[in-house]
Amino acid sequence: MKLKTRLIISFCIILFVPILLAVVVLMGFQKYQFKTIETTYGLESGNYRDLVNPLQLLNRYTKKNYEILLEKVITDPDQFLDLEFLERMNEDLQHKYSYLIVRREEEIIYTGQDIDWEEEDLPGYGEDEPDPVSGTYIDGDERMLIKQIDFTFSDGGKGSVFIVTVSNEILPEVQSLLLDICVSVMIILSLTAVMLIIWIYQGIIRPIKKLEAATLNIQQGNLDFTIEREGNDEISELCSSFEEMRKRLKESSEQQVANEWESRELISNIAHDLKTPITAVKGYSEGLLDGVADTPQKQEKYLRTINNKANEMDALLNELTLYSKIDTNRIPYNFNKLNVSDYFNDCIEEISMDLETKHIGLAYFNYVDNNVMIIADPEQLKRVVNNIIGNSVKYLDHRQGLINIRIKDVGDFIQVEIEDNGRGIAAKDLPYVFERFYRADASRNSATGGSGIGLSIVKKIIEDHGGKIWATSKEAVGTVMYFVIRKYQEVIQDE
Repeated sequence: MKLKTRLIISFCIILFVPILLAVVVLMGFQKYQFKTIETTYGLESGNYRDLVNPLQLLNRYTKKNYEILLEKVITDPDQFLDLEFLERMNEDLQHKYSYLIVRREEEIIYTGQDIDWEEEDLPGYGEDEPDPVSGTYIDGDERMLIKQIDFTFSDGGKGSVFIVTVSNEILPEVQSLLLDICVSVMIILSLTAVMLIIWIYQGIIRPIKKLEAATLNIQQGNLDFTIEREGNDEISELCSSFEEMRKRLKESSEQQVANEWESRELISNIAHDLKTPITAVKGYSEGLLDGVADTPQKQEKYLRTINNKANEMDALLNELTLYSKIDTNRIPYNFNKLNVSDYFNDCIEEISMDLETKHIGLAYFNYVDNNVMIIADPEQLKRVVNNIIGNSVKYLDHRQGLINIRIKDVGDFIQVEIEDNGRGIAAKDLPYVFERFYRADASRNSATGGSGIGLSIVKKIIEDHGGKIWATSKEAVGTVMYFVIRKYQEVIQDE
């Protein structure tokens, strides 16, 4: 879930859930409190208007007492001279924050509360019409509601009975209701907050904690962990990006380790392969210095051997230099438009002279038209051909070694095939021959030594020319190396 959607839902929860829960709670309290008030005070019905207006509620809940007194006034007014009757009626009123006052003529003959009432503090005789739900409200030190019933004693004396209700305090039920409402609101808000915290924690905080733990792992160099995506929101997308970054870092770290191993392997290979020619140079030079080569023929042989070994070391160092350029993608290319026939004719002529000295046969077949052109770096392309042929020469086991070179036209490309009749490459080794430092022949001697990067350099150069290289081979039969380079085609612009 998107963070925007989550925030909108959170806002709606904060706004509407407490309101809905409060309405439900208030409705429940309404039924409960009104039932309690009806049971306690004998009210037939009630509403919230009564609860927020205590005076109106007090008016109503002494209604039955008022009606009883009114009936007694009519049937037996002299009962209001009976103290036992008055105490009984007053005791019932005290449960409703009320008490009884009886007046005869100008004298107060009974007071149900320990309060000194003056006659002038009470309404006069005949001032109020009998009404069970209304009365006179006195706003003084104590707010009171007075209901008055005027009557005549049997002897003709004027009498009045008063129901006095003190309204300074709200009904206990109203107080309880307000307290319950406050507690309920706090509980509702707390539950809403807890619900939102859990929801937000599940959707936001927990993924952030996972990212924090992942960051700590990366800081400590540990990349062997995973971060699983759990949703479609922005934080989940961040987790996916973080996981992708972790994979890239791990690949980079593994590649760095592999490169370091390859560098050490290269140094080891170069050191091993330099050791043989250096030993030979030292041996033959010492032979010259010690006078072992005491004839002109021996001296020439020693010097020629020293020169050959020096050339071998120079070739190894050149490979090392080129490898460093390949590793940093800094091979210097100088692309030119080349005529395929002319270029390969010159190249084969130079190669044939070198192979002839090694008593290796060379056959050259050019099936490409004389006007076919390519865009290539002549020096690097020659390096490709020389590396492939040099690699073939190392593994020629036949007494009469033979190398065939064929140039073919294959549509938009020219294809070069270099075939030898050497020992061949095993099927299990063939897919890896263009990898750096891979050698099908793990043994090392002066005949088959090498840095193991020759064919990887060839692959890099061909790919930088926009071409492709591959090989086929049969053991004890020979190997064929193929590479293709795109033809040069002029783009004719419409006038």
